[in-house]
Amino acid sequence: MDSLCVTLKPNTHLRKPTQGGLCDGANGFLGERFRESFSNRVWENRVSKALRTEKSVNKARPGVVRSVLTSKDLEEAMTLKVPTYHRRRVDPKNVASIILGGGAGTQLFPLTSRAATPAVPVGGCYRLIDIPMSNCINSNINKIFVLTQFNSTSLNRHLARTYFGNGINFGDGFVEVLAATQTPGEAGMNWFQGTADAVRQFVWVFEDAKNSNVENILILSGDHLYRMDYTDFVQSHVDSNADITLSCAAVGDSRASDYGLVKIDSRGRIIQFAEKPRGANLRAMQADTTLLGLSPQDALKSPYVASMGVYVFKTDILLELLKTRYPTSNDFGSEIIPAAVKERNVQAYIFRDYWEDIGRIKSFYDANLALTEEFPKFQFYDPKTPFFTSPRFLPPTKIEKCRVVDAIISHGCFLQECLVQRSIVGERSRLNYGVELKDTIMMGADSYQTEPEIAALLARGKVPIGIGRNTKIRKCIIDKNAKIGKDVMIMNKDGVQEADRPEEGFYIREGIVIVVEKATIEDGKVI
Repeated sequence: MDSLCVTLKPNTHLRKPTQGGLCDGANGFLGERFRESFSNRVWENRVSKALRTEKSVNKARPGVVRSVLTSKDLEEAMTLKVPTYHRRRVDPKNVASIILGGGAGTQLFPLTSRAATPAVPVGGCYRLIDIPMSNCINSNINKIFVLTQFNSTSLNRHLARTYFGNGINFGDGFVEVLAATQTPGEAGMNWFQGTADAVRQFVWVFEDAKNSNVENILILSGDHLYRMDYTDFVQSHVDSNADITLSCAAVGDSRASDYGLVKIDSRGRIIQFAEKPRGANLRAMQADTTLLGLSPQDALKSPYVASMGVYVFKTDILLELLKTRYPTSNDFGSEIIPAAVKERNVQAYIFRDYWEDIGRIKSFYDANLALTEEFPKFQFYDPKTPFFTSPRFLPPTKIEKCRVVDAIISHGCFLQECLVQRSIVGERSRLNYGVELKDTIMMGADSYQTEPEIAALLARGKVPIGIGRNTKIRKCIIDKNAKIGKDVMIMNKDGVQEADRPEEGFYIREGIVIVVEKATIEDGKVI
């Protein structure tokens, strides 16, 4: 369809337009030559007839294509309606999301020793599952399924306390937990074998009558930190008429081999996909990321395009791939997506905002402490798109003669004459006199101990929940309900990179000391 906005002077000559655009032909606009004033209605009638419209249109509407003709006389102008193209808008009611929450979480161990990855605390008072859940709610996507398998008790409890009621309105939508289960038959005896297999075992849910209007399905990870409007993502998917769309981001050399990498053609179609390549295969996946809008300097730092592990499928395509085309493929990233790239229209949606995969100890630690910066790249608070979490109805934190520098202090804490620097202090945390907490994530406690209970424990030589007097802690992650005595030193002065000391209540991963959940570190201990 030809569409243009032109300004015509008297005795203007234009070439004749065709379906392909302006080309050689008789002089004139739509084959006509005009030497008359716009005020002459013959003009309008002649052009209107050529455009097959019965009357002139004086006012424009958004989303409608028009041609506007003007002359030297500013008072003379004519607007003519031409054939229109209406963009198909995505209806969030026709979109369902599946959040993958059942992985073993081995890369976040020992934080996942008793909790599923999406249930791990982040940012002081949130859980990782709150990220995709809140993104869905803020995108008006209210049909949400959560697939669970490993250590799912705390995750199920958090979902129930946070999203079933508590003022969050899903309208005609829902949040439904799909737990791994065994069914009759040999195949039904297996647990989830991978991300694709987890969805495959519940395809009957999407064939149910109540979900018959679901046209597109989002597949989301439960261990990423980002804020995204999924409606824009799905709209891009619909506009390109893609079978599958992957959300992608530019990444640097240091972590490129941790992701599925893609190459994209000029139309945004993914033409090559490599899952976690290394060596020569990794270098072969380098791309010119200036085409994604990066500056030349940033493009040098981030020469790869990574799949974020956030997908949207046409519902019928997803069911076909899982049931018929690849019935034995168990993983989206390593099997389904690479095969589909060769056969289907798989498009890339370039995400240019903050995104971090925090499914490893080092990235989890760095992303959390980055929240304490004066101007962090990511913030949980946004008045238009807030992040939701469980309402705990805790009192304000009490701080007595403390020095707090670049820190996040959660609800219901007690801090007494201590130093907290570049650290996150989780809910119900207790820090006693002389404590120094630097570059540390403290996840807090699930319940309070009363003053009489604490006094009784100390009288018996026991350690209460929290951090005792004069304890110094650097570069550490302290899991929930940990008990750290007085005069303890957690510094890792020897720079140990990896160590397993479960009998002593801690591990070391990538140089970061991790005090495990409910561990007891006795008075005077040096780590």
